[in-house]
Amino acid sequence: MEQLELFVDKRSLFEKLYSTELLYKGFRAVKKNKGAPGNDGITIKEFEADLDSNLRRLSEEIKGWEYKPSPVLRVEIPKPGKNAGVRLLGIPCVRDRVVQAALKLILEPILDPLFSENSYGFRPNRNQRQAVEAAQKIVNTGKEYVVDIDLSKFFDRVNHDRLVSRLAQYISDKRILRIIGMTLRSGVMKDGLYIPTDEGTVQGGPLSPLLSNVVLDELDKELESRGLEFCRFADDCNIFVSSQKAAQRVMLNISKFISSKLKLVVNQEKSKVALSKYVKFLGLTIIAGTIAISVVSMNRAMTKVKDLTPRGTHITLEETIKRINIWYMGWSQYYSMTQYPGQLKKIEAHVRRRLRSRIVGQQKKRRHLFNKLIKRGLSRSYAANTVYNNDGRWAISGKFAMAKAYSVPWFINQMGQKIRSEEGQPQWFSLDQWIRMT
Repeated sequence: MEQLELFVDKRSLFEKLYSTELLYKGFRAVKKNKGAPGNDGITIKEFEADLDSNLRRLSEEIKGWEYKPSPVLRVEIPKPGKNAGVRLLGIPCVRDRVVQAALKLILEPILDPLFSENSYGFRPNRNQRQAVEAAQKIVNTGKEYVVDIDLSKFFDRVNHDRLVSRLAQYISDKRILRIIGMTLRSGVMKDGLYIPTDEGTVQGGPLSPLLSNVVLDELDKELESRGLEFCRFADDCNIFVSSQKAAQRVMLNISKFISSKLKLVVNQEKSKVALSKYVKFLGLTIIAGTIAISVVSMNRAMTKVKDLTPRGTHITLEETIKRINIWYMGWSQYYSMTQYPGQLKKIEAHVRRRLRSRIVGQQKKRRHLFNKLIKRGLSRSYAANTVYNNDGRWAISGKFAMAKAYSVPWFINQMGQKIRSEEGQPQWFSLDQWIRMT
């Protein structure tokens, strides 16, 4: 019955792809996601300037089999952490992104209902919070041991033949499969040189997330057939069991399945068996049945704050706060799922101290800081004891006198930033949303 449902309207898939209506929807998705130009240098704005003509031409090329995806522009993004290497991203041309987005609109309604309930990444109405909360529920049933499997360079090692063969089980229109195959084999451009691609999917293309779920759904089905409880978000998969012995057995067997059946590589150095409190999942961890920000994520946030508040910079204090505000609004919104609010307060307190240290450092002479503290309401003796000593700027920034002079209300009232989005709509990010009392 399931197979019959999949083949409904199967003959119209290719016709839908080259319809200008669907290509227009694909463009809207591309525009919403923004992004840089590909190797042809054409921006989204430039493509949109002659949108109707560009979409008609694209439709005719697809229909007449004259369409050929261009090589993607290879970009290397440093991974967080010291000596963590780089993440290889690919930026397709805007016209190719439009085709991929249209393919996604066609394929997602067919494929997504087939995916596991334990899969949360890159799926409609599913997110990281749901994945972490699902992991929390499993741990609270007593399955505290985690098999944390790390796939080495997953997006770069997807086997094209296996992927297309898997798709063919659900998509009968071979013309669609051919377009996908062309997209997979379009190659990359790096430093002006063409590099063919005989494996992998473009990490950065609109279609890649859906294709990655097609590949890893086979892993999901294997785990389900073994009766294992797990949570997967993209290539981040945690399997939960009741004992260390069982976890080690699962690690061995599933690693064999991944390498032999899926033709993927398990990173043995990063994969591990441990209690949930020692395992990071989507930047968080489950400690005693509660959700907390992982130690690694906290350390990265502290480093980010330091990077945003460098010493000896020409950037004004106001501009510095604006940049912190933009970063912290996103960071805190994601990590607000922690059940330990003190973790957020720790980051916020560190932000304030870094900014107070900046204020101290901006005073060329101690008497200048002394005068500022007097103006901020401190007594002369209190200000003098704070300033006239052998302490450095960091030590002074941590003193209660600085916290009193440059208090939370001061940051809120004096340093609020008005930020306008690219669309020109005003967005008020008040600092009282991120500067809290400690």
